[in-house]
Amino acid sequence: MPTPLLRPAAGLAVALLLHAGPARCDDLLTLLTENAAPASMREHGQVTGRETDKIRALMARTGTPYRLDVLPWKRAYHMAQTQPATCVYSTSRTPEREALFKWVGPTDQADWVFYGRLDHSFPLRTLEDARPLRIGTYNGDARDDYLRSRGFQVEATTNDLANPEKLLLKRIDLWAVGMRPGSPGPDRPAWKGVIGPLLVFHQVQVYLACNRTVPDRLVDKLNMAAADLRRDGTFGKIERRYAHWQPAP
Repeated sequence: MPTPLLRPAAGLAVALLLHAGPARCDDLLTLLTENAAPASMREHGQVTGRETDKIRALMARTGTPYRLDVLPWKRAYHMAQTQPATCVYSTSRTPEREALFKWVGPTDQADWVFYGRLDHSFPLRTLEDARPLRIGTYNGDARDDYLRSRGFQVEATTNDLANPEKLLLKRIDLWAVGMRPGSPGPDRPAWKGVIGPLLVFHQVQVYLACNRTVPDRLVDKLNMAAADLRRDGTFGKIERRYAHWQPAP
């Protein structure tokens, strides 16, 4: 179920959010995200995470009422395209997607990295070297769209963590991963010494992507607030809070 309607007040601390009174339908945004810790996740019934906290701060700075929900990525992305007053984060902004949304941000950036078996025998110095290889992706993800549209051999799954298992079994040659620059990236004890990053093949910025019906005046207001939050260090403080995040045992 979606979380309750929230109407943050300007200057309110990110962690403290108030329930709102009635709002006009055209003022209310539905904000959707996926379970992708630590960027976005549901903990103890609350939608939280590094990018979620940035979005909450953005709504608070502009006094925009909103609802939050966590859904499978493909569903959330489709709803943001088709339902009025709906946005989805964190969405990679690519040329293929440019005309599909109105964009707020950027809120972060990402490296797109090929992971593979460390005992591989194929050369991999550029993206073009990957053309004859089998690449595991996540269905509906920007990396899948990017590689598929350029004619690469893409094998999409509905669960991204199926890809490292396929690497271990040599059913694919590469796994296309999105990660923050400088971060250690995905890791599991079973992968140690077997699977690791091989090549950064692209870099993108990520945004809050809004349905085309969201008024330009609101998009402009949110973009100005995002610039202020970057400039005054609010986004940086949020990022530092999650710098050493670890999942609960």
